[in-house]
Amino acid sequence: MDFNAFKKRIDETFNLDLSSYKETQLHRRINSLMSRRKIVDYLVYYQLLVEDQDAFGEFKDYLTINVTEFFRDPAMFRILEEKVLPELLSNRMVLKIWSAACSNGAEPYSVAMILEDLTPGRRHRIEATDIDEKVLDMAARGVYTSDLLRNVSKARRARHFREGDGCFTFNEQLKKRISFRIHDLLKDPYGKGFDLIICRNVQIYFTRDAQDKINRLFNQALSPGGYLFVGSSETIFNYRDLCFDKSYPCFYKKTEGGLSKDGTTIGAVR
Repeated sequence: MDFNAFKKRIDETFNLDLSSYKETQLHRRINSLMSRRKIVDYLVYYQLLVEDQDAFGEFKDYLTINVTEFFRDPAMFRILEEKVLPELLSNRMVLKIWSAACSNGAEPYSVAMILEDLTPGRRHRIEATDIDEKVLDMAARGVYTSDLLRNVSKARRARHFREGDGCFTFNEQLKKRISFRIHDLLKDPYGKGFDLIICRNVQIYFTRDAQDKINRLFNQALSPGGYLFVGSSETIFNYRDLCFDKSYPCFYKKTEGGLSKDGTTIGAVR
């Protein structure tokens, strides 16, 4: 079995679209996993993934790059706290926010802390999704090591975390304001009416076609004037074609009209 056949069988068996990942990076990562297990044949590795849940879990974890921390890129989160969220809150009492590919939950919990400071006691709608069920379980537990909290201020750490047994557990009341669920950005339907979508340090692993598809769907999922927040290593070069304006580094604002369901422009203002 060659690599293309392996990708096709993975899609057919597990509903994972490997063709949307950048070929060189994907090939390197999968070969690394195979090397760890001293496997040189893609058919043998495919059969292992089918038969061994632990091996498949390792494969999925390695594929989805579950690396994040609280307030990753603090300067960008300052823009979120001082510019973007106040602007959105000036027009809406309650925000609907989607943390896509949320990994271990540090990202949506970071947003929850900011919103609690800006609008104490107000229950905004925060959805957090990821393709990896195991990492979503970690997120729902909300227990972290100290190294993931290095960008959390002392005041917020004191207010929103309980320390014990060398770990930090996130505030139970704020945790209840976030709903976690499985979602595949490449395959599953997107919701609607979001004021803010956060999808950071994920699209860099996808092909340009896959990135365009995802960003079109994000545009359609946003409310007029809503924001898309991407990673500091990610740039949407054709953002105007996708009906976004670039308001700040890493922040793209949906233009008036945006995109229709078929991807065409609806009276966008440039």
